[in-house]
Amino acid sequence: MKIKTGDTVKVLSGKDRGKRGRVMRALPKERRVIVEGLNIKKRHRRSRRQDRKGEVVLLPAPMSVSAVELVCPHCGRPTRIGSRLAADGTKTRMCKQCGQAL
Repeated sequence: MKIKTGDTVKVLSGKDRGKRGRVMRALPKERRVIVEGLNIKKRHRRSRRQDRKGEVVLLPAPMSVSAVELVCPHCGRPTRIGSRLAADGTKTRMCKQCGQAL
């Protein structure tokens, strides 16, 4: 999976189409990401103590990695991700639009 925690992504499909957000958590085994402030779902919580009421909590739900596209921090455009071998042999991600390392 080429999208990592902390990346800025643009949503391609769903109710939040066109919005941008930061990846809070990446779930590579499930091929899903949790984006901050997007794909919000309501979760009803029961009261755990007598003096406290139950409540409705808004939580961001995971979305498929195929529904988001990385936004390059250098050129600011949504882009696909390529890879490049550096001189020391390490593999780095690169922007397909501007060619800069991510």
